[in-house]
Amino acid sequence: MKTPFAILFACNLNRVRSPMAAALAGRLFDGAVFTDSCGLFAAENVDPFAQAVMQEVGFDLAEHRPKTFQDLRDSSFDLVISLTPEAKAWAEDFASGRDMAVEHWPIPDPTLATGSREQKLEAYREVRRDLERRLVARFGRPSTPGA
Repeated sequence: MKTPFAILFACNLNRVRSPMAAALAGRLFDGAVFTDSCGLFAAENVDPFAQAVMQEVGFDLAEHRPKTFQDLRDSSFDLVISLTPEAKAWAEDFASGRDMAVEHWPIPDPTLATGSREQKLEAYREVRRDLERRLVARFGRPSTPGA
């Protein structure tokens, strides 16, 4: 698949992995690709550790409002990327009968991390780095003008 026009990232609660992935993909594509995220269930708000590690690299997730597949205003995605085993089945069902590809990227749940605050933050940073690596591996690095 060439670079899609619209990508949906899906996880369980749309408060950690999927909003992180959508933000990172938005930067990778510099706004040329529409990105969104959802979960199987909607949490109250974004996870504070996810918010903190994304702020470290210039993203503000404070305005993100978790939503579900049912809450999506648009369903014209070229690609749905599920980030959890649970979201994989929902993504396949969502894409069924539509011209939409589905990929599954198993991303560990950093909310299960234990230890000090710093150890927990490091688990979230590893998720952020994993998502960045997967995005670049899948779509390549963006070209720069004059390069």
